[in-house]
Amino acid sequence: MGSRISKGSAIVGVADHAGWAVLMTVASDGTLLDRRRVELVDDALPKLPYHHDAQGLPIDEAVALIARVRLSAETHAAACLDALTAAVPIKIAGIAIRACPPLPDTDAERISDYRSQNVADTVMYRAALAQAAEARGWAVHWYEAKRVFDEAARVLRLETIDKFLKKTGDALGPPWRKDHRTAMAAAIAATPER
Repeated sequence: MGSRISKGSAIVGVADHAGWAVLMTVASDGTLLDRRRVELVDDALPKLPYHHDAQGLPIDEAVALIARVRLSAETHAAACLDALTAAVPIKIAGIAIRACPPLPDTDAERISDYRSQNVADTVMYRAALAQAAEARGWAVHWYEAKRVFDEAARVLRLETIDKFLKKTGDALGPPWRKDHRTAMAAAIAATPER
């Protein structure tokens, strides 16, 4: 877990996918300030290079492809956090990102290891967001998806967060999917307890 986040600031919760993410920015009192879907890689590049596109390439070409995708992810992550910072009326102090599984050290090892091929792409996008957040001085909170709803309920001092999230979704209207609920719960879970 990263450092805790001070009261009176905002936290960004992230639910990431292959090349894109849902960002939910929440004030420390649980008020939703912003929701958005962001792209994390150029359209011309593959979204899952470890899992698909690097497979079957000579290793030097595969590693070079992943380096291009990683650079694009880092550029997009920085740009989307800049845009978010400009849009939110209070200071953003942190980001909550799903915890990453351990991986081999090198891209070549990640390409050749079957388990790594299946998770290395999402880890790359999460790392790009974490790096962009740290560059802004934000705390990075790593959450476990299986526990994040319970942790958010505990922070809000609720038995369950389901009604709170349903009320928020009903007020906002669509889209309100599992990604939105997870990202919002992650942001709340990263706030100081009341």
